[in-house]
Amino acid sequence: MKPRPGFPARMPGTDRTPPSTPRGAAQPLARVASRSPAAPHAPPPQAALRGARSAPMPTGVGMESQAVRAAMVRKIQGQGVTHPGVLAALQAVERHRFVDTALVNQAYEDTSLPIGLGQTISKPGVVARMLELLCQGRTEKLGRVLEIGTGCGYQAALLSHLAREVYSIERLKGLHEKARANLRWFRLSNLHLLFGDGMVGYARGAPYAGIIAAAGGNDIPAAWIDQLAVGGRLVAPAVTVAGRQNLVVIDKTAAGIVRTELEAVLFVPLKSGVA
Repeated sequence: MKPRPGFPARMPGTDRTPPSTPRGAAQPLARVASRSPAAPHAPPPQAALRGARSAPMPTGVGMESQAVRAAMVRKIQGQGVTHPGVLAALQAVERHRFVDTALVNQAYEDTSLPIGLGQTISKPGVVARMLELLCQGRTEKLGRVLEIGTGCGYQAALLSHLAREVYSIERLKGLHEKARANLRWFRLSNLHLLFGDGMVGYARGAPYAGIIAAAGGNDIPAAWIDQLAVGGRLVAPAVTVAGRQNLVVIDKTAAGIVRTELEAVLFVPLKSGVA
C-alpha cells in the first residue's frame, strides 16, 4: 500500500477557484478537516479537533448512555452481529452526540433518524451489519478505509476504532460541517474528513483495504473498485438486476472481482457533485 498523502490535502480541483462563483452554486472542494500526526509542523490532531463541542446533552443522557448503549449492543448481537471489534466500537461511540437534541432520547433505538438536508443517520443494526461485512474474517484492524457519505459522522467514528486510518467524504457542505462539529469531541487522530464528490472516491489515498458507502446508486461506481486494494472489500447498497436496492459486497482478488448480493436495504440515493 502506497504512503498516504500528506496533510493538509485537497480534493482534486481545489487549487483553482472559478472567478465570480454565483451565490448558491457548488463551491470548490474543501480541505481535509483534520491534519495528519505525521505532518512536521502541523498542530496535533487534538488541537485540530479542539474547539466547539457537541450541543449539551439533556439531563440524564450522559450518565445513562453507557448502560443504554450496552442494551443496544445486546440487541444488535441478538440480530446476529458477532464481530468483537464492531461490538466494542458500538459500545464505545456515543450515538447521542450525533443526533439533534430533540431526538436524543431515541439515539439508542434501532431506528434511523433525520440529520438535516433530507439525510438520515442509519439504524445502528444496519450500520453494524455493514461494518461486520467489511471486517469479516479479520481479527486485526483494517488498514486504510474510505467512507462514502460522512453524514453526521457516526459511522466514521465507528470506523476509526476498526481501521488504522479513515478517509470520509461528504458531498453536502452543511453535513460536512456538522460532522466536523460532532467529531471534535472525540479527537480522533486517524480520521480525515473531506468535502467532495464521493462518486469519484479519493484516488490520492488509494488503494484502500475497505470501502463502505452510506448511499445507494444504480450500480457500484467503477472508481471505487479501481481504488480498492487487491485483497480489499467494498460494502455498499446498490440497485440489483431485480430492480431492488440490496447490500452488495465486492471482494477484489488476484483472480478478479467477486460480487455478492445480500439482503434488501433502503438507503438515500447516491448522487454526484457537491452542494
